[in-house]
Amino acid sequence: MQVHQTAIEGLIELTPRIFEDERGHFFESYNKPLFISLGLPMEFVQDNQSFSVKGVLRGLHMQNSPFAQGKLVRVITGQVLDIAVDLRPDSPTFGQYETFLLDAKLGNMAYIPEGFAHGFVALEDSVFSYKCTNVYNKASESGIIWNDPDLNINWGINDPIVSEKDQELKTLREVMSQAVV
Repeated sequence: MQVHQTAIEGLIELTPRIFEDERGHFFESYNKPLFISLGLPMEFVQDNQSFSVKGVLRGLHMQNSPFAQGKLVRVITGQVLDIAVDLRPDSPTFGQYETFLLDAKLGNMAYIPEGFAHGFVALEDSVFSYKCTNVYNKASESGIIWNDPDLNINWGINDPIVSEKDQELKTLREVMSQAVV
């Protein structure tokens, strides 16, 4: 498996070695010894899967303590532009984000640590899968509006399909001012 460390500490892209023949293909999507060697969590407690039609944008979502989640994300079918925003207050990369082009044909995945807001836009009809280090807790859910002017994320599409709930998320400044109060 190829490991790509990003410019943001703890945020990693993993690309498995794919074995193909006339019957199809095979790859490892999780390898405990490799994850241990990378210092990644070993205990995933919840798996989630979603289907999104092309153009759907989901995010930017996060869970606050004590239900913060690390996520191992990938697509089963399709292709998405995945975004992770560093919201760790003491991080030198606070407010910065990284993009990943997750593609089912590559089998690549991203590990997103606790303390990040996360979202993606489906570039094709896509089945998205994520393993979480903590369970979902509705009272702990939070997020940042997808088109936050300070983040200025280029999602790569015009007129995304965004849920009403995600349209009502706050800006990064609003979320941080509430955290300080």
